[in-house]
Amino acid sequence: MKVLVLNCGSSSIKYKLFDMDHKEVIAQGGIEKIGLKGSFLKLTLPDGEKKILEKDIPEHTVGVEFILNTLISSEYGAIKSLDEINAVGHRMVHGGEKFSESVLLTQEVLDAFTACNDLAPLHNPANLKGVNAVSAILPDVPQIGVFDTAFHQTMPDYAYMYAVPYELYEKYGVRRYGFHGTSHRYVSKRVCEFLGVQPEGKKIITCHIGNGGSVSAIKDGKCMDTSMGLTPLEGLMMGTRSGDIDAGAVTFIMDKENLDANGVSNLLNKKSGVMGIFGESSDMRDLENAVAAGNPRAILAEKMYFYRIKKYVGAYAAALGGVDIIVFTGGVGENQCNCRSEVCEGLEFMGVKVDLEKNKVRGEEAVISTDDSKVKVVVIPTDEELMIASDTMAILSK
Repeated sequence: MKVLVLNCGSSSIKYKLFDMDHKEVIAQGGIEKIGLKGSFLKLTLPDGEKKILEKDIPEHTVGVEFILNTLISSEYGAIKSLDEINAVGHRMVHGGEKFSESVLLTQEVLDAFTACNDLAPLHNPANLKGVNAVSAILPDVPQIGVFDTAFHQTMPDYAYMYAVPYELYEKYGVRRYGFHGTSHRYVSKRVCEFLGVQPEGKKIITCHIGNGGSVSAIKDGKCMDTSMGLTPLEGLMMGTRSGDIDAGAVTFIMDKENLDANGVSNLLNKKSGVMGIFGESSDMRDLENAVAAGNPRAILAEKMYFYRIKKYVGAYAAALGGVDIIVFTGGVGENQCNCRSEVCEGLEFMGVKVDLEKNKVRGEEAVISTDDSKVKVVVIPTDEELMIASDTMAILSK
Protein backbone atom coordinates (compact mmCIF):
# COMPACT_ATOMS: atom_id res chain seq x y z
CA MET A 1 0.00 0.00 0.00
CA LYS A 2 1.51 3.32 -1.07
CA VAL A 3 0.26 6.64 0.30
CA LEU A 4 1.31 10.04 -1.01
CA VAL A 5 1.19 12.80 1.63
CA LEU A 6 0.89 16.41 0.44
CA ASN A 7 1.29 19.62 2.45
CA CYS A 8 0.28 22.52 0.21
CA GLY A 9 1.11 26.10 1.15
CA SER A 10 0.31 29.26 -0.74
CA SER A 11 3.47 28.99 -2.85
CA SER A 12 4.84 25.56 -1.93
CA ILE A 13 4.05 21.83 -1.91
CA LYS A 14 5.88 19.40 0.37
CA TYR A 15 5.46 15.70 -0.27
CA LYS A 16 6.39 12.24 1.01
CA LEU A 17 5.56 8.91 -0.55
CA PHE A 18 5.18 6.10 1.99
CA ASP A 19 5.31 2.36 1.51
CA MET A 20 2.92 1.65 4.38
CA ASP A 21 3.56 -2.10 4.31
CA HIS A 22 6.99 -1.30 5.72
CA LYS A 23 6.19 2.19 7.10
CA GLU A 24 9.09 3.69 5.19
CA VAL A 25 9.52 6.81 3.08
CA ILE A 26 10.43 5.90 -0.48
CA ALA A 27 10.43 9.44 -1.93
CA GLN A 28 10.28 12.96 -0.54
CA GLY A 29 10.81 16.56 -1.56
CA GLY A 30 9.07 19.85 -2.13
CA ILE A 31 8.24 22.54 -4.63
CA GLU A 32 8.90 26.18 -3.82
CA LYS A 33 8.06 29.54 -5.42
CA ILE A 34 4.85 28.45 -7.13
CA GLY A 35 3.64 31.32 -9.31
CA LEU A 36 6.98 33.12 -8.95
CA LYS A 37 10.17 33.31 -10.98
CA GLY A 38 12.75 30.65 -10.22
CA SER A 39 10.32 27.93 -9.10
CA PHE A 40 11.86 24.51 -8.51
CA LEU A 41 11.42 21.03 -7.06
CA LYS A 42 13.95 19.91 -4.46
CA LEU A 43 14.02 16.17 -3.83
CA THR A 44 15.99 13.84 -1.60
CA LEU A 45 17.47 10.76 -3.28
CA PRO A 46 17.60 7.39 -1.44
CA ASP A 47 21.28 7.98 -0.56
CA GLY A 48 20.41 11.33 1.05
CA GLU A 49 21.70 13.47 -1.81
CA LYS A 50 19.60 16.56 -2.61
CA LYS A 51 18.66 17.36 -6.19
CA ILE A 52 17.08 20.54 -7.54
CA LEU A 53 14.94 20.44 -10.69
CA GLU A 54 14.03 23.85 -12.06
CA LYS A 55 10.74 24.35 -13.89
CA ASP A 56 8.18 27.09 -14.45
CA ILE A 57 5.34 26.24 -12.03
CA PRO A 58 2.57 28.84 -12.41
CA GLU A 59 0.01 27.10 -10.17
CA HIS A 60 -0.59 24.07 -7.96
CA THR A 61 -1.96 21.63 -10.56
CA VAL A 62 1.26 21.99 -12.57
CA GLY A 63 3.19 21.50 -9.32
CA VAL A 64 1.37 18.31 -8.36
CA GLU A 65 1.77 17.01 -11.93
CA PHE A 66 5.52 17.76 -11.74
CA ILE A 67 5.78 15.80 -8.48
CA LEU A 68 3.88 12.83 -9.91
CA ASN A 69 5.96 12.79 -13.08
CA THR A 70 9.13 12.89 -10.99
CA LEU A 71 7.90 9.96 -8.88
CA ILE A 72 7.67 7.78 -12.03
CA SER A 73 10.65 9.22 -13.95
CA SER A 74 13.40 6.88 -15.09
CA GLU A 75 16.10 8.97 -13.36
CA TYR A 76 14.51 9.92 -10.01
CA GLY A 77 11.44 7.71 -9.82
CA ALA A 78 10.44 5.63 -6.80
CA ILE A 79 7.54 3.85 -8.52
CA LYS A 80 6.94 2.58 -12.04
CA SER A 81 3.37 3.79 -12.46
CA LEU A 82 0.96 6.24 -10.83
CA ASP A 83 -1.37 3.25 -10.45
CA GLU A 84 0.83 2.25 -7.50
CA ILE A 85 -0.44 5.26 -5.49
CA ASN A 86 -3.37 3.90 -3.49
CA ALA A 87 -4.36 7.09 -1.68
CA VAL A 88 -3.37 10.70 -1.02
CA GLY A 89 -3.36 12.23 2.47
CA HIS A 90 -3.49 16.01 2.83
CA ARG A 91 -2.48 18.28 5.66
CA MET A 92 -5.48 20.58 6.10
CA VAL A 93 -4.85 23.57 8.37
CA HIS A 94 -8.11 24.87 9.81
CA GLY A 95 -11.18 22.70 10.26
CA GLY A 96 -12.87 25.03 12.75
CA GLU A 97 -15.40 23.19 14.90
CA LYS A 98 -16.52 21.06 11.98
CA PHE A 99 -13.77 18.42 12.10
CA SER A 100 -12.56 16.58 15.17
CA GLU A 101 -10.94 13.74 13.24
CA SER A 102 -9.48 12.91 9.84
CA VAL A 103 -12.02 12.28 7.07
CA LEU A 104 -12.45 11.09 3.51
CA LEU A 105 -12.59 14.21 1.33
CA THR A 106 -16.04 14.17 -0.23
CA GLN A 107 -17.60 17.23 -1.86
CA GLU A 108 -19.67 17.79 1.29
CA VAL A 109 -16.51 17.80 3.42
CA LEU A 110 -14.72 20.15 1.03
CA ASP A 111 -17.66 22.58 1.14
CA ALA A 112 -17.52 22.58 4.95
CA PHE A 113 -13.74 23.07 4.84
CA THR A 114 -14.11 25.98 2.40
CA ALA A 115 -16.51 27.62 4.88
CA CYS A 116 -13.55 27.81 7.31
CA ASN A 117 -11.49 29.96 4.90
CA ASP A 118 -12.05 33.12 6.95
CA LEU A 119 -10.22 31.46 9.85
CA ALA A 120 -7.15 30.62 7.74
CA PRO A 121 -7.25 32.76 4.58
CA LEU A 122 -3.67 31.96 3.54
CA HIS A 123 -3.58 28.24 4.30
CA ASN A 124 -7.01 26.72 3.64
CA PRO A 125 -7.33 27.86 -0.01
CA ALA A 126 -3.83 26.50 -0.67
CA ASN A 127 -4.76 23.14 0.89
CA LEU A 128 -7.85 23.04 -1.32
CA LYS A 129 -5.73 23.70 -4.41
CA GLY A 130 -3.73 20.58 -3.66
CA VAL A 131 -6.89 18.49 -3.33
CA ASN A 132 -8.29 19.84 -6.61
CA ALA A 133 -4.98 19.24 -8.38
CA VAL A 134 -4.96 15.57 -7.36
CA SER A 135 -8.63 15.24 -8.35
CA ALA A 136 -7.77 16.55 -11.82
CA ILE A 137 -4.84 14.18 -12.34
CA LEU A 138 -5.83 11.10 -10.29
CA PRO A 139 -9.64 11.29 -10.18
CA ASP A 140 -10.15 7.74 -8.92
CA VAL A 141 -7.64 7.86 -6.04
CA PRO A 142 -9.24 8.43 -2.59
CA GLN A 143 -8.08 11.53 -0.69
CA ILE A 144 -8.03 11.97 3.07
CA GLY A 145 -7.95 15.26 4.99
CA VAL A 146 -6.00 15.47 8.28
CA PHE A 147 -6.68 18.71 10.15
CA ASP A 148 -4.17 20.70 12.24
CA THR A 149 -6.99 21.79 14.53
CA ALA A 150 -8.76 18.42 14.99
CA PHE A 151 -6.73 17.08 17.94
CA HIS A 152 -7.55 20.18 19.99
CA GLN A 153 -11.33 19.80 19.59
CA THR A 154 -11.43 17.90 22.90
CA MET A 155 -10.62 21.09 24.84
CA PRO A 156 -13.35 22.01 27.35
CA ASP A 157 -15.29 25.21 26.64
CA TYR A 158 -13.77 27.05 29.62
CA ALA A 159 -10.33 26.48 28.04
CA TYR A 160 -11.14 27.43 24.46
CA MET A 161 -13.46 30.40 24.99
CA TYR A 162 -12.21 33.99 25.00
CA ALA A 163 -13.68 36.45 27.51
CA VAL A 164 -15.24 38.64 24.81
CA PRO A 165 -18.97 39.06 24.10
CA TYR A 166 -20.42 35.58 23.58
CA GLU A 167 -22.17 36.61 20.38
CA LEU A 168 -18.75 36.96 18.69
CA TYR A 169 -18.33 33.22 19.19
CA GLU A 170 -21.84 32.55 17.92
CA LYS A 171 -21.52 34.82 14.87
CA TYR A 172 -17.90 34.33 13.82
CA GLY A 173 -16.53 31.34 15.73
CA VAL A 174 -14.10 33.47 17.76
CA ARG A 175 -12.44 30.98 20.14
CA ARG A 176 -9.17 29.12 20.64
CA TYR A 177 -8.65 26.35 18.07
CA GLY A 178 -4.94 25.55 18.36
CA PHE A 179 -2.55 24.27 15.68
CA HIS A 180 0.28 21.74 15.28
CA GLY A 181 -2.39 19.24 16.32
CA THR A 182 -1.08 16.42 14.14
CA SER A 183 2.37 16.82 15.70
CA HIS A 184 1.05 16.99 19.28
CA ARG A 185 -1.09 13.91 18.62
CA TYR A 186 1.80 11.97 17.10
CA VAL A 187 4.36 12.67 19.83
CA SER A 188 1.90 12.21 22.72
CA LYS A 189 1.01 8.80 21.32
CA ARG A 190 4.56 7.86 20.35
CA VAL A 191 6.06 8.80 23.74
CA CYS A 192 3.71 6.33 25.44
CA GLU A 193 4.80 3.60 23.02
CA PHE A 194 8.44 4.54 23.59
CA LEU A 195 8.09 4.41 27.40
CA GLY A 196 5.88 1.32 27.34
CA VAL A 197 2.93 2.97 29.08
CA GLN A 198 -0.72 3.58 28.25
CA PRO A 199 -2.03 7.11 27.51
CA GLU A 200 -4.90 6.53 29.93
CA GLY A 201 -4.06 7.93 33.34
CA LYS A 202 -1.11 9.92 32.03
CA LYS A 203 -0.72 13.71 32.15
CA ILE A 204 1.53 14.82 29.29
CA ILE A 205 2.80 18.24 28.24
CA THR A 206 4.01 18.34 24.63
CA CYS A 207 6.28 21.17 23.47
CA HIS A 208 6.43 21.59 19.68
CA ILE A 209 9.25 24.12 19.46
CA GLY A 210 10.49 25.48 16.15
CA ASN A 211 10.19 28.66 14.10
CA GLY A 212 6.53 28.30 15.03
CA GLY A 213 5.88 26.84 18.46
CA SER A 214 3.09 25.63 20.70
CA VAL A 215 2.57 23.72 23.94
CA SER A 216 -0.32 21.36 24.66
CA ALA A 217 -1.74 19.85 27.85
CA ILE A 218 -2.87 16.25 27.28
CA LYS A 219 -4.73 14.00 29.72
CA ASP A 220 -5.72 10.39 28.98
CA GLY A 221 -4.61 10.92 25.37
CA LYS A 222 -6.90 13.92 24.84
CA CYS A 223 -5.96 17.57 24.48
CA MET A 224 -7.20 19.73 27.37
CA ASP A 225 -5.54 23.02 26.39
CA THR A 226 -3.07 24.44 23.88
CA SER A 227 -1.17 27.69 23.55
CA MET A 228 -2.14 28.79 20.02
CA GLY A 229 -5.55 30.36 19.57
CA LEU A 230 -7.94 31.50 16.86
CA THR A 231 -4.78 31.88 14.76
CA PRO A 232 -1.20 30.61 15.21
CA LEU A 233 -0.21 34.04 16.62
CA GLU A 234 -1.16 33.40 20.24
CA GLY A 235 1.04 31.71 22.82
CA LEU A 236 4.80 31.29 22.68
CA MET A 237 7.31 33.78 21.31
CA MET A 238 8.24 32.39 17.88
CA GLY A 239 10.61 33.11 15.00
CA THR A 240 8.67 36.09 13.67
CA ARG A 241 5.43 35.96 15.72
CA SER A 242 5.00 37.93 18.93
CA GLY A 243 2.98 35.33 20.79
CA ASP A 244 0.97 36.61 23.76
CA ILE A 245 0.65 40.39 23.88
CA ASP A 246 -1.68 42.81 25.65
CA ALA A 247 -4.47 43.71 23.20
CA GLY A 248 -4.24 47.24 24.60
CA ALA A 249 -0.61 47.37 23.48
CA VAL A 250 -1.76 46.40 19.99
CA THR A 251 -4.26 49.27 19.73
CA PHE A 252 -1.65 51.63 21.24
CA ILE A 253 0.90 50.63 18.55
CA MET A 254 -1.74 50.93 15.82
CA ASP A 255 -2.48 54.48 16.92
CA LYS A 256 1.15 55.56 17.27
CA GLU A 257 2.33 53.94 14.02
CA ASN A 258 -0.85 54.70 12.01
CA LEU A 259 -1.34 51.01 11.21
CA ASP A 260 -4.49 49.42 9.82
CA ALA A 261 -5.51 45.81 10.50
CA ASN A 262 -3.21 44.44 7.77
CA GLY A 263 -0.33 46.55 9.01
CA VAL A 264 -0.56 45.38 12.59
CA SER A 265 -1.06 41.76 11.47
CA ASN A 266 2.13 42.01 9.41
CA LEU A 267 3.96 43.54 12.38
CA LEU A 268 2.92 40.83 14.85
CA ASN A 269 3.18 37.85 12.49
CA LYS A 270 6.24 38.67 10.40
CA LYS A 271 8.36 41.27 12.18
CA SER A 272 8.13 40.28 15.84
CA GLY A 273 9.27 37.34 17.96
CA VAL A 274 12.96 36.45 17.79
CA MET A 275 13.34 38.62 14.69
CA GLY A 276 11.82 41.62 16.43
CA ILE A 277 14.05 41.43 19.51
CA PHE A 278 17.29 40.09 18.00
CA GLY A 279 16.90 42.21 14.84
CA GLU A 280 19.15 40.15 12.57
CA SER A 281 17.45 36.79 11.97
CA SER A 282 14.54 34.61 13.04
CA ASP A 283 16.63 31.42 12.78
CA MET A 284 17.47 29.91 16.17
CA ARG A 285 20.86 28.73 14.90
CA ASP A 286 21.82 32.30 14.06
CA LEU A 287 20.52 33.39 17.45
CA GLU A 288 22.57 30.70 19.20
CA ASN A 289 25.74 31.86 17.44
CA ALA A 290 25.04 35.48 18.34
CA VAL A 291 24.45 34.52 22.00
CA ALA A 292 27.81 32.71 22.03
CA ALA A 293 29.39 35.89 20.65
CA GLY A 294 27.88 37.93 23.50
CA ASN A 295 25.30 39.92 21.48
CA PRO A 296 23.09 41.51 24.18
CA ARG A 297 19.90 41.58 22.10
CA ALA A 298 20.43 37.96 21.12
CA ILE A 299 20.85 37.05 24.79
CA LEU A 300 17.63 38.90 25.65
CA ALA A 301 15.71 37.23 22.80
CA GLU A 302 16.85 33.77 23.86
CA LYS A 303 15.92 34.36 27.50
CA MET A 304 12.47 35.57 26.46
CA TYR A 305 12.02 32.60 24.13
CA PHE A 306 12.87 29.99 26.76
CA TYR A 307 10.98 31.79 29.54
CA ARG A 308 7.69 31.73 27.61
CA ILE A 309 7.96 27.95 27.14
CA LYS A 310 8.71 27.44 30.84
CA LYS A 311 5.67 29.54 31.80
CA TYR A 312 3.35 27.43 29.66
CA VAL A 313 4.81 24.17 31.00
CA GLY A 314 4.17 25.41 34.55
CA ALA A 315 0.69 26.65 33.71
CA TYR A 316 -0.29 23.37 32.06
CA ALA A 317 1.08 21.33 34.97
CA ALA A 318 -1.32 23.34 37.13
CA ALA A 319 -4.19 22.88 34.66
CA LEU A 320 -3.63 19.11 34.54
CA GLY A 321 -3.15 18.76 38.30
CA GLY A 322 0.39 17.53 37.80
CA VAL A 323 2.49 16.10 34.98
CA ASP A 324 3.95 12.66 34.28
CA ILE A 325 5.74 13.28 30.97
CA ILE A 326 7.16 16.37 29.23
CA VAL A 327 7.92 15.92 25.52
CA PHE A 328 10.13 18.13 23.36
CA THR A 329 9.72 18.02 19.58
CA GLY A 330 10.01 20.29 16.51
CA GLY A 331 13.19 21.65 14.95
CA VAL A 332 14.40 23.41 18.11
CA GLY A 333 12.89 21.00 20.63
CA GLU A 334 14.55 18.00 18.98
CA ASN A 335 17.96 19.54 18.31
CA GLN A 336 18.77 22.32 20.77
CA CYS A 337 19.83 20.87 24.11
CA ASN A 338 20.14 24.26 25.84
CA CYS A 339 16.49 25.00 25.04
CA ARG A 340 15.41 21.85 26.86
CA SER A 341 17.70 22.39 29.84
CA GLU A 342 16.78 26.07 30.24
CA VAL A 343 13.06 25.33 30.06
CA CYS A 344 13.34 22.59 32.70
CA GLU A 345 15.71 24.48 35.00
CA GLY A 346 13.87 25.56 38.14
CA LEU A 347 11.11 22.97 37.72
CA GLU A 348 12.67 20.61 40.27
CA PHE A 349 9.81 21.47 42.66
CA MET A 350 7.52 19.73 40.13
CA GLY A 351 9.72 16.63 40.12
CA VAL A 352 11.60 17.52 36.93
CA LYS A 353 15.29 16.66 36.82
CA VAL A 354 17.23 16.74 33.55
CA ASP A 355 20.44 14.72 33.10
CA LEU A 356 22.79 17.09 31.26
CA GLU A 357 24.72 14.22 29.69
CA LYS A 358 21.59 12.45 28.43
CA ASN A 359 20.39 15.81 27.14
CA LYS A 360 23.26 15.97 24.63
CA VAL A 361 21.06 14.38 22.00
CA ARG A 362 19.93 15.67 18.60
CA GLY A 363 17.04 14.45 16.49
CA GLU A 364 16.51 11.05 18.10
CA GLU A 365 14.18 9.51 20.64
CA ALA A 366 15.65 9.69 24.12
CA VAL A 367 14.78 10.04 27.79
CA ILE A 368 16.80 13.02 29.04
CA SER A 369 15.62 13.11 32.65
CA THR A 370 17.56 11.54 35.52
CA ASP A 371 16.66 8.04 36.74
CA ASP A 372 15.16 9.49 39.93
CA SER A 373 13.16 12.23 38.18
CA LYS A 374 9.45 11.93 39.06
CA VAL A 375 8.62 13.42 35.65
CA LYS A 376 9.95 11.76 32.51
CA VAL A 377 11.43 14.33 30.11
CA VAL A 378 11.64 12.88 26.61
CA VAL A 379 12.75 13.97 23.13
CA ILE A 380 10.51 12.57 20.38
CA PRO A 381 11.15 13.70 16.77
CA THR A 382 7.81 14.54 15.22
CA ASP A 383 6.54 12.83 12.09
CA GLU A 384 3.37 14.56 10.98
CA GLU A 385 3.57 12.97 7.53
CA LEU A 386 3.60 9.46 9.01
CA MET A 387 0.62 10.42 11.16
CA ILE A 388 -1.23 11.62 8.04
CA ALA A 389 -0.32 8.44 6.15
CA SER A 390 -1.44 6.28 9.10
CA ASP A 391 -4.76 8.14 9.33
CA THR A 392 -5.23 7.66 5.59
CA MET A 393 -4.68 3.92 5.95
CA ALA A 394 -7.03 3.70 8.93
CA ILE A 395 -9.88 5.46 7.11
CA LEU A 396 -9.48 3.37 3.97
CA SER A 397 -9.55 0.14 5.97
CA LYS A 398 -12.89 0.97 7.63
